[in-house]
Amino acid sequence: MFLYIKGFKIIIMKRNIVNKNSINVFKALSDETRLKIIEALLDGEKCVCDIIPYTGRKQSTVSLQLSKLEKLGVLESKRVGKNVYYRIKNPKIKKILKVAREVT
Repeated sequence: MFLYIKGFKIIIMKRNIVNKNSINVFKALSDETRLKIIEALLDGEKCVCDIIPYTGRKQSTVSLQLSKLEKLGVLESKRVGKNVYYRIKNPKIKKILKVAREVT
């Protein structure tokens, strides 16, 4: 069910429609470091060493948050030699960030 208010499309949901996946997406976006990581990956796959400068955080902090994002199902990774590359697993994340930017 949708409700339109002055150009905004608002989705009205029943309580039982909210699922674990949507909760995980919002958990992922609720932390500044995780959000910066996701924004860094919007233009494609990157090595951890390339993600760190986007965040302004230490390598250990970035690695911890990357692990959380992977467990939440937002990112996926692959190892190539000594490097680990991450990319956004769910393309809907990009749409959510686009809408969030339009709201602010």
